Amino acid sequence: MTTPIVDNTPSLAQRLLTTVMPLLPHHLLSAMMYAVARSEWKPLKSGIIRWVIKQYDVDLSEAVIKDADLYPSFNAFFTRQLESSARPIADGNSDIVSPVDGEMSQAAPIKQGRMIQAKGRDYSLLELLGGDVNLASLFEEGYFATIYLSPRDYHRIHMPMDGHLRKMSHVPGRLFSVSQYTTESVPNLFARNERVISLFDTQAGPMAMILVGAIFVGSMETVWDGVVTPVRHRISSWEYAPQSAQQLTLRKGEEMGRFNMGSTVILLFSKGRIAWDEIMTNGESLKMGQRIGGRLDA
Repeated sequence: MTTPIVDNTPSLAQRLLTTVMPLLPHHLLSAMMYAVARSEWKPLKSGIIRWVIKQYDVDLSEAVIKDADLYPSFNAFFTRQLESSARPIADGNSDIVSPVDGEMSQAAPIKQGRMIQAKGRDYSLLELLGGDVNLASLFEEGYFATIYLSPRDYHRIHMPMDGHLRKMSHVPGRLFSVSQYTTESVPNLFARNERVISLFDTQAGPMAMILVGAIFVGSMETVWDGVVTPVRHRISSWEYAPQSAQQLTLRKGEEMGRFNMGSTVILLFSKGRIAWDEIMTNGESLKMGQRIGGRLDA
């Protein structure tokens, strides 16, 4: 049997986009998309929704609202709620579950403070975490996983395991595309894009969830703070002290946030606390709630 030859040569459009991307007004384009995505003018919102359904083969059979015309805006469609039975949550005591529907990009140990971005490229854990030395020290020689969400995916983000919220930070940055080609082509992509970092205390020790913005994704939100919109030109942080009014506990599978367009989630765990399952290989399709790893001390 002859093995098919896969042509991974980038198209002219991909090469051109990567060349032009640094010159684009990322935040202006995202602000324009923000307005369009929330427009309730029926000809506009219905046209965009139907184009996306056709272009990306979106399946609405699992959604609570199955009729595309009933969504009040494109953003309501994009962040649609699924039927409660559509994503069963792996319930083993030691199970770590996927926080999103998406494609596994990378899952590996963090070595000497470096993380794999794509084949032939790595980047700094410290830079990813906005230069926070104390936060980075929690994950030195630990483990990370990067999951990419395409436009067809479910865009709500859920907890991989029970967690007590300790801290949230917003790191301003660019909004490069996070497609496979740009991830392979743009150095330090995840450490350059705008991102929201949430730190939780869990039974597996500290866990960080990093929501990475992308072109047209200048709007990320959490269930405890809504849309995160601090001053864009400096890092902003919020502490949630134990027993304070802001202290929040989220259970495994509970919603913790959402992207208002597609992007990437990065998970971080400490050294010696977890192990990824064999399913965590590049290109593997994941569903929110399925087991992706487990605690080592369970």
